[in-house]
Amino acid sequence: MSTSAKKLFERRRGRVRFALRNKSRGRPRLSVFRSSKHIYAQLIDDVAGCTVVAASTLDKELRGSLKTGADKAAAEAVGKLLAERAVAAGVGKAVFDRGGYHFHGRVKALADGAREGGLEF
Repeated sequence: MSTSAKKLFERRRGRVRFALRNKSRGRPRLSVFRSSKHIYAQLIDDVAGCTVVAASTLDKELRGSLKTGADKAAAEAVGKLLAERAVAAGVGKAVFDRGGYHFHGRVKALADGAREGGLEF
């Protein structure tokens, strides 16, 4: 990623985080990170400053069943797993933080999977 592309990404991420901070009302933030090979998601309680639950394509529960960690099916599975863990931890509502990524493809698949799993945002 070139320096100008990285700066644009960071500016986008900053705009998204600023908007979420104003709308969150104490709800945890579902943060997404995607690399070229895997996708990671975590619910972060910004008030306490800790991660509530996390899931990724590297989890033992998912690793064997996925063909690759870099497709929509894998992202949807991570979203469902994260939602199951969140509901078990007592979290029903969250705010979706897409970071600097556009809301399509793997990021959207993860959000849809989390909604199917019972997480509301």
